[in-house]
Amino acid sequence: MTETLTIRVTPKASRNAVKVETQADGSVLYRVYVTTAAEDGKANKAVIEVLAEALGLRKSALTIVQGLTSRNKVIRVER
Repeated sequence: MTETLTIRVTPKASRNAVKVETQADGSVLYRVYVTTAAEDGKANKAVIEVLAEALGLRKSALTIVQGLTSRNKVIRVER
């Protein structure tokens, strides 16, 4: 089963965390906070690690399909 998640990343946060928010239109937004700086793809790698741990999935089940250089990303989840 494959699904997509919409996330908003905050690099250089004080701690790694994931918060789930429901938007006004009913869609779900995952806010992912990572302590890593957004340079050379380090924050993207940290996002995958933090999100995988929060969802109880392996890292290889998550793929960034949109927004490699943006704070707003779309992640494909394969369960």
